[in-house]
Amino acid sequence: MKRHEKIKQKQLPEHIAIILDGNGRWAKKRGRSRSYGHRRGALNLKTIALEADSLGIKFMSVYAFSTENWKRPKQEIDYLMKLPKSFEDEYDGEFKIENIRVRFSGRRDRLNEDNRKLMEKIERKTAKNKGMVLNICFDYGSRYEITEAVKKIASEYKKGDLRLKDIDETVVDQHLYTTGLPPVDLLIRTSGEQRLSNFLLWQNAYAEFYFAKVHWPAFNEKQLQKAIMDYQKRNRKFGGLKG
Repeated sequence: MKRHEKIKQKQLPEHIAIILDGNGRWAKKRGRSRSYGHRRGALNLKTIALEADSLGIKFMSVYAFSTENWKRPKQEIDYLMKLPKSFEDEYDGEFKIENIRVRFSGRRDRLNEDNRKLMEKIERKTAKNKGMVLNICFDYGSRYEITEAVKKIASEYKKGDLRLKDIDETVVDQHLYTTGLPPVDLLIRTSGEQRLSNFLLWQNAYAEFYFAKVHWPAFNEKQLQKAIMDYQKRNRKFGGLKG
C-alpha cells in the first residue's frame, strides 16, 4: 500500500489552518514543564509542515501565539518569545531544501527588536521559495486584525484613495494580515477543544472543522492524513444547495 493511497489528490484542501492546542497538558501528563511541551510542539510543527507539503497542500496557517497568550505567566511567555529563534535554528536548512516559504501574521509592535528582525529575516530568506506557504500566526488575534483592517480602509476613504462603492470583501481581504492567501478550507484543532479562540474568523467563514482528541505534540503524520480524508468526505455547499 502506498503511503497516501487513500487521499484523493484532486480533492485536497488548498489551505489548512491548525490551532496548536494542548502543549502544556501533554507535558503535564508526562510530569514535565509547560515549556517542555511548547518545545515539543515547536518541533512537531516541522514534522507536520513537511508532511503537508509532501501531500501537496499549498497553504498552511498555524496558531502559534495569540494576543490573549500575554495573560499567561511571565516564565511561560519568556519561553514562548524564544520560539522564533528556535524555529530558525531547527528549520532553516530543511525548509530551504523543501522549498517552503514562511510568513508571519500578527502584531509586531509588542515584540522585541530581535524577534521583529528575525521574522523579517526568515520571510526574506524564504520569499522566493515555490513550495507550500507556512503562515505562522504569532501575537495574532482575529478581532484585532479585522479592526485594524477597518481603520486602514476608513483612512484610505477619508483621504479619497478609496470610494465607498468600491469597498467589498476583496478590499477587506487585501487589508488583513493574510492578504494573498486563499480562504481556509480545513480548520484543525487538537486536544479535543471545539472553539475558534479568535483565530482567522474572517478566513474560516466556510471552512470545514476537524477536532482531534490528541494534544498537539502527539498529532502526527497519520493524524493529518486522517483529517484530510475526513475533509474529503464532506459535501461543501458554501451556503447553497449541492447534491
